[in-house]
Amino acid sequence: MEEQVAKLVEELAALKAANTSGNTMAAETFYYLTIPLMVLIHVGFLGYEMGASRMKNVLASGIKNILAFAFVIPTFYIFGWWIYWAFTPGFPTAESIQTANDFGNPVGAVMGPNLVDNATGVFVGAFILFAATTASIMSGAVIERIRMVSFIVLAIVLGSVAWILAAAWGWSASGWLVTEWGYHDFGAAGVVHMISGFFALGVLINLGPRLGKFNSDGSANNIVGHNMPLTLIGLMTIIVGFWGFLMACLIYPGEAWSWSASQFATIYGTPANLSAIAFNILMGFAGGIIGAWMTTRDPFWMMSGALGGIISCAAGLELWDPKLAFAIAFVGAAFIMPASAKFIEKMKIDDAVGAVTVHGTLGAYGVLVVGIFASGYPALSGDAGVPLISFGGQFVGMIVMALVGFVPGYVISLLFNLVGLLRVSEAAEIAGLDPTKVPASAYPEGISPSASPAE
Repeated sequence: MEEQVAKLVEELAALKAANTSGNTMAAETFYYLTIPLMVLIHVGFLGYEMGASRMKNVLASGIKNILAFAFVIPTFYIFGWWIYWAFTPGFPTAESIQTANDFGNPVGAVMGPNLVDNATGVFVGAFILFAATTASIMSGAVIERIRMVSFIVLAIVLGSVAWILAAAWGWSASGWLVTEWGYHDFGAAGVVHMISGFFALGVLINLGPRLGKFNSDGSANNIVGHNMPLTLIGLMTIIVGFWGFLMACLIYPGEAWSWSASQFATIYGTPANLSAIAFNILMGFAGGIIGAWMTTRDPFWMMSGALGGIISCAAGLELWDPKLAFAIAFVGAAFIMPASAKFIEKMKIDDAVGAVTVHGTLGAYGVLVVGIFASGYPALSGDAGVPLISFGGQFVGMIVMALVGFVPGYVISLLFNLVGLLRVSEAAEIAGLDPTKVPASAYPEGISPSASPAE
């Protein structure tokens, strides 16, 4: 009898070990697959920005985007992940620094190949893609006139410092915006989109408009990119990548680091599932397209509305009834987006692809609507001391995100501008960045210069 009991205990232990191993592999695979999906965001940004550029600037816009992605990877690895762990309380404490040294030390065992650790590499990989996406959002706003070196420095600061501060404060269960204000931003409307949009705004103020954008009477000219189909395909590819982006916002159940043994949860530990994500991405996408098309009749803004609709829903994406998600997206794309774009242009700010509007303004709107429609919902799982979601908490979070984005973007670009390193020369801008800075031609044969839009 004792032998049978011992054998059963042994078999039960083996089953538990196999189940744990299987769940670890499933969780690891889940997050691993979000990484190539998020790479599609960058494929989309590449097509989007190159299509929105004039023929003489196509390669410069593309190279700039790819280099931003490449530089964010090692800088995030070296210090970005450490910042995330160190700054969750707001300012570093002895305890948070020790945590950062344990989990974010680039020369430590955790940040290297380790057969015992199935989670860190895929988590860091997903976070790197979030960081690179944040930097790439700023990239489109400044095309056709920014110097490459200054842009790369700005991208590093945005992706590996400013964004990760916002993530530590508002996208972590230990973040002070969550624990003190009940801030909720599941799909990163503030943490990613507002940060990048307002950072871009700070840069654009110092960078100035493209030559020929504004007339002496203050009226604006529409500088058309050379390939609208490529821009539309790029925007659609970004939408594909958003499925990976929003999948990575979920915590896979059952693993030691998850909130639940049986169901998905948000980064705050509150309930969520793939069903809600699927419904609301689709409804936000459709609401944004329909709203933008009805009010603008412009193909570019129609597809920007698709992105803007999802961003409008993002902060509460796992909370909305699908009908409400559609309505939130529709209002954002149909009314807030065109009004914001017109205001920014009226202020003589040349945002080449509408990044400030789509990501900054609609990101702020997305953060605030959570405070309107989800007020009273728990902000953090199982912690009675944490405030519930409220409009006040969301408003404070919105202000913090705007400042964390705008201030470094404005200050660093101002310093570059003061020493003459922010913008290319007028001669280079007139001739084009491809022949003067790359130097190469995107279309060396097959397309005559007469096919190019008016400069």
